[in-house]
Amino acid sequence: MAKVIIFFSCLLAIVATAYGAFNCPKDDGQYEDPKQCDKYYECIDGLPIEKYCPDGLVFDPLNRKINKCDHVFNVDCGDRLELQPPQPSKKCPRKNGFFQHPDPSVCNIFYNCIDGEAVEITCTTGLHFDEYSGTCVWPENAGRQNCGQVGNILSDGFTCPKDNALDNRGIAVDHPKFAHPEDCQKFYVCLNGVTPREQGCSDGTVYNEVQQRCDAPENVPGWWVSSV
Repeated sequence: MAKVIIFFSCLLAIVATAYGAFNCPKDDGQYEDPKQCDKYYECIDGLPIEKYCPDGLVFDPLNRKINKCDHVFNVDCGDRLELQPPQPSKKCPRKNGFFQHPDPSVCNIFYNCIDGEAVEITCTTGLHFDEYSGTCVWPENAGRQNCGQVGNILSDGFTCPKDNALDNRGIAVDHPKFAHPEDCQKFYVCLNGVTPREQGCSDGTVYNEVQQRCDAPENVPGWWVSSV
């Protein structure tokens, strides 16, 4: 009997050493690591099991869900500043999260990375992606630098006209649009009148230059000419 007690005592000592002598506040539950924001402990009958959130996500002790791992911008890590080594892939600095375009001049495009797979998302015209909130916001709120200062000529040679575009009231348009010369589904947007971006209409619609929006083909005279 004494040998059995000694064995279990040694086993508990080994487990405590392996998990940094973490003490479970309660017998059962999930608790944050005091130093690392994406590390936590699953306590079962008072025994801590060391676990990690998926790369790019961090542990939120205030989250009432069973899965308490969430995006960085939703969690206050406080002094838990350490993170596991990143597991990057193409366009994804980490396997999960929202990340800005690698070109610092492209502020309206970002990537939603899910398990290392990137989905490209374009902000609504005139907005910039803010990595701290994970959303598109007004440029003055994003506070990003050098947006649109390079790459003002698209690969097809399009540049924004120097003359300000005016609406039907004679007021300058903030983000004027221009029809694509060859593809009826595509058009250009000049952010702040100087930075060109190519955009496209959804399937089944074409760009209406008069209305400055995507429209049904029957409402756009001559659309079939540009589509040939």
